[in-house]
Amino acid sequence: PEVINGRTHKATVVDLSPWVEYEFRVVASNSVGIGEPSRPSALLKTKAAVPVVAPTNISGGGGSRSELVITWEPVSEELQNGEGFGYIVMFRPLGSTSWTKAVVASVESSKYVYRNESITPLSPFEVKVGVYNNEGEGTLSSISIVYSGEDEPQMAPAGASALSVSAAAVEVSWLPIPWNRLTGRVLGYEVRGW
Repeated sequence: PEVINGRTHKATVVDLSPWVEYEFRVVASNSVGIGEPSRPSALLKTKAAVPVVAPTNISGGGGSRSELVITWEPVSEELQNGEGFGYIVMFRPLGSTSWTKAVVASVESSKYVYRNESITPLSPFEVKVGVYNNEGEGTLSSISIVYSGEDEPQMAPAGASALSVSAAAVEVSWLPIPWNRLTGRVLGYEVRGW
């Protein structure tokens, strides 16, 4: 902190965070050195303000068919700037012009799930998450792309064939299912025999 003239008996402390409790001490100094600090002042909380830090790591995906799952990293308490803190979740199908807006009132929340039967599997959505408190709405994150939930594959593998390789083993092969919106991301196959 800057040194204050010895004849001055008050100072304005700036660049403090909103809605945070502070206590202050004063230290006298001269050409010989610095003395002992005063006793701490009483705790004083700064006034609330609109939050200015948006959530980070906006992502999501997964979930069930007809769901859009949106996740984010919560804003820490010291950056909430006031009471009544919550999140504003905004999303729209990629290429659309109008946003859907939802309010998540829980401070600890880091996830929002939108359910709608009209959502097709693996549809891309533009998503942004903002913050608010009793003082008003704050900053929104930048836009992230999140995909809606998948459905089970609607297509069977083609070209299945079996080749006997020994008295106790058969090699089974098939053509992989190409990725598309009907099949989703194929994570694995199950081979059944009878």
